Amino acid sequence: MTDTDGLPLPRRTFAIVAIALGITLAVIDSAIANVALPTIAADLDAEPAHAIWVVNGYQLAITISLLPFSSLGDRLGYRNIYLAGLAVFTLASIACAFATSLPMLTAARVVQGFGAAGIMSVSPALLRFIYPQRLLGRGLGINALVIALAAAAGPTIASAILAIAPWPWLFAVNLPIGILALLFAFPSLPATPRSPHKFDLVSTLLCAVTFGLVIGSIDALSQGEAFWLFLVELAIGGALAWILTKRELRSPAPVLPVDLLRIPIFTLSIATSVASFMAQMLAMVSLPFMLHDMGFDAVSIGLLMTPWPIAIAIASPIAGHLADRYPAGLLGGIGLGIFSLGLLSLALIPDAPRVEDIVWRMALCGVGFGMFQSPNNRAMMSAAPKSRSGGAGGMLATARLFGQTTGAALVALMFVQVPGQGAMVSLFIASGCALVAGFVSLARLYERPSLQVMRPSNPEADPMMHADTLRKQARDEPPKEP
Repeated sequence: MTDTDGLPLPRRTFAIVAIALGITLAVIDSAIANVALPTIAADLDAEPAHAIWVVNGYQLAITISLLPFSSLGDRLGYRNIYLAGLAVFTLASIACAFATSLPMLTAARVVQGFGAAGIMSVSPALLRFIYPQRLLGRGLGINALVIALAAAAGPTIASAILAIAPWPWLFAVNLPIGILALLFAFPSLPATPRSPHKFDLVSTLLCAVTFGLVIGSIDALSQGEAFWLFLVELAIGGALAWILTKRELRSPAPVLPVDLLRIPIFTLSIATSVASFMAQMLAMVSLPFMLHDMGFDAVSIGLLMTPWPIAIAIASPIAGHLADRYPAGLLGGIGLGIFSLGLLSLALIPDAPRVEDIVWRMALCGVGFGMFQSPNNRAMMSAAPKSRSGGAGGMLATARLFGQTTGAALVALMFVQVPGQGAMVSLFIASGCALVAGFVSLARLYERPSLQVMRPSNPEADPMMHADTLRKQARDEPPKEP
């Protein structure tokens, strides 16, 4: 079992490298196949509408398994789930590289998605055991930086590989990186406490179907699905969500961590994350179309959007350092206010802007988003008891994915509803979402941090949770009068 306050150096450094390499693989592969889809479809003699499942299969596998894997991490140990996810991802990458038909490639991508979910679901929880508590904000800032850079670099890396090699190399390059990550991970990642509760298979299946229907229906809507079918899928998903919630409220160890939502700081952090990532995706999807309409080619568009991730790379570590000293609600509110102003300035940009007019607006968005992300993640992870870090990490990743999927669907709707002005309207909506997220973030300033998770079961059934509760009571409650 690991030390209660992080790992010693240099083991901590090796563990951080292992986490960074795994996260990089999982995030890059979320975007890398998009660039190659036309090439893959042509090479495998597949229809474009069918080839899209190379991307959708990967995303859907992540969506339905994030929370089950995070819950499994509470029971089997976060280290074991991470190592298994990394191994599955690496082996599935080899299967993708050797696929000779679209069904083979799609099946391998689904398996790869399950591996990526294993990596992403427990990474934030592992960071809580890798870093000392006083440095947790800094660690989450570095993690946010890795995610931002990997997401931004995905299309560029894909284009570079396709320029010199056929598409299977997009997946084959994962092999050496995956092996390197495993070599770092095995000796360095900490063993973590395990929950004594049994794994709830029924809740796991309900959770997978619910999130698959809800997020899958939103994604399908953005791909042109009939609106009535979207409503039917959403209604079924909502009904299953209600059944799942009622079931989980009675569970001592829920797969869907609804008990954590009773912690105000945690709930507000989740809401902030969903709204901010919705704003980010609204902008990221609509901006290339707006810049294209202004006369910029594909290469120029990529370069003009580069200041955004560069600014995130600069702001995230700084914000992570500040998060160890200042309230996340304040830092997040300031960052999201800047983000909202940046998005508004892009929506109001002139029809024939100069390059510098675009660059400073992109950089402003990146600075604001980078200031919010690390403190928000720190607040979310710190609000949950340490024994529930897996559930908290799963909710963090799910909130990001749900916000991004919803944002992409909104852009598609705007392009249909407001022809010719969909990109501009999407940016206005993005600015509004960021502003709402900023106010939600500031609301955390009026909430007291709490590690107590309210459940109908006896807290002494979980020794780790009971210890957290006793420490909280000893710290917060005044001595009673004799």
